[in-house]
This record gives sequence, C-alpha cells and structure tokens, in this order.
Amino acid sequence: MGNEIVPTTEYRASKKKRRNIPLLPYLFLLPALLLFFTFDYLPIFSAFYYSFTEYHILSPAEWVGWENYRALMQDTKFWIAVSNSLTYFLIIVPLLLTVPLFLAILVNQKLRGIQLFRVIYYLPVVTSMVAVAIVWKYLYHPAGLLNAVLQGIGLQKEAVNWLLNPDTALPAVAVLEVWKSLGFYMVIYLAGLQTISQELVEAAKMDGAGRLRVLWHVYLPQLRPTIAVILVLSTLASVQMFTSIYIMTGGGPFDSTLTLPLYIYQKAFVELDMGYATAMGMVLWLILMVLTVINFKLSNGGRVG
Repeated sequence: MGNEIVPTTEYRASKKKRRNIPLLPYLFLLPALLLFFTFDYLPIFSAFYYSFTEYHILSPAEWVGWENYRALMQDTKFWIAVSNSLTYFLIIVPLLLTVPLFLAILVNQKLRGIQLFRVIYYLPVVTSMVAVAIVWKYLYHPAGLLNAVLQGIGLQKEAVNWLLNPDTALPAVAVLEVWKSLGFYMVIYLAGLQTISQELVEAAKMDGAGRLRVLWHVYLPQLRPTIAVILVLSTLASVQMFTSIYIMTGGGPFDSTLTLPLYIYQKAFVELDMGYATAMGMVLWLILMVLTVINFKLSNGGRVG
C-alpha cells in the first residue's frame, strides 16, 4: 500500500539489539542466587508445608491440614508463652528506647577518656550470652551479690530467690537482656547523634531552651530514623528471647518465663514433634511481621518531620 511504513534496516537492527538480553551478569549471579534460595526461601517453604503435617523426624510426614493450628488454639501452654513474650516486649522495648539514648548523649561529650567509657558500655554486647547468663544466675541466687547489697542498704530484710519466684523471674531475666543490649543500641544512637548539626543545638540554647527542651525539640525529631531502627531491632530481639531463659530458668518456675521460641524448641527437639513446632514457628513469624509493621507505621517509616 502507498501509506504503509516499511521498517528500515537500522530500526530492525536496533529492535533486535534491545531483545538481546546479556546473560553473563546473571550467570555470575547464579551461585549467589542458588545459595540464597537454598538457605533462605527453601526453608520457609518447607516450614510452611511441615506446619500442616504430623512429623516426628523418625517417621515420614503425614498431611493433617489445619489440625496443628487448631491444637494451638486449645494449647494453654502456647498462650502462656505468647503472653510472656509480649510481656518481655512491653518491658524491654521501652527501656531500650530510652536508656541507651541518655548513655549515648553522655558519651557523645568531648571529654578526656570518653573512649574508655564507650568501650566499657559496649563490653557486654560482645560477651557470650551463655557466660553472662551463668554469672547473672549467681547474682540472683539467694546468697548472691544482689541480695547481699539490698540487705546491706536496708531495702529488704530476707534474701529473695529471684529466679524461683514466679513474680520476679520474668522481670529479672528482662533486666539481664536490657543490660546486655544497652551498649549495642547506645552505639546506634551515638551514630545518629553525630549527624545532628551542632548549629541547631546552639541556636536552641541561645533562644533560652534548657536541656529537656533541646532533647525534645532538637534531638528527638532528628533521631526519628534512628529510633525507627531501634524500635524494630529491639522488638525482634525481645520476642525471640531464648538463650538467657534457657540457661537461667528453663522456662520456669511454673512456665512464668516460658517464651514462644523456648516452647518451640521444647516441642521440636525434646518431644520431636516437628509439625506442631513448625506451626508455632509460623505463628511467631506472623507476630514478628505484625509488630514490625506496627512499629514502622508508628515511627512514620523513620522519616524526619
């Protein structure tokens, strides 16, 4: 036809060139992608499948549908573990949001020997949790240092067995977790503080703002991205507590310190009920996802302003 447009040779060549996808970069990425899929996504898919099965390791997995999840809803110990995990969250997260901030402000001063204090505060972070838990277990003993100090200053008359009392065991373990993590979150806050312009701080002081007003109106708005990161990390850590509880109380007394990760461990590696344990693992994953999304929304995505 007279109005028909015939593609030129250059047009056809350029179109063919656009269709030629270079395979060499993907070839180099292939080993990393295979490892990522094998050790990241494959376990997730396998866990999701086994959560719908009755699987005791020594026998083949048998599909049972939603039976594991129905059993969870009627498992009193499961709900105790969920309640304890949320209690740890309510104790630990607020403390890790506030105390490390004041420590970071303290060690952010340009004073002689301040580097030594930074190292001292960070030492518990790099110390093995097993070693720390054993030491604190002796500190909490009725004949331990904590009772001796409290009795010495007159705050209590009789020794308290902190880890064998259902009312004190959970807070006692939570205090250990906070103490060990202070240095880690202090460093994150410290990095955030060093990005704040000192001109803003000086301007606020010249306008007559005191320390609390400077903290509220200058530091905290500029630290919103840092607070968002700490909120997510501390939430994940508090809900996944395992080692300190396993060493110090084993979940007792009377399941007062039992957490969901510890109950999953007991079901999976003590009772060998892998299907049921995997179902609890999927519930734990869902709880972590929900808490992370809530934290992210509350912190406005870490945006300043």
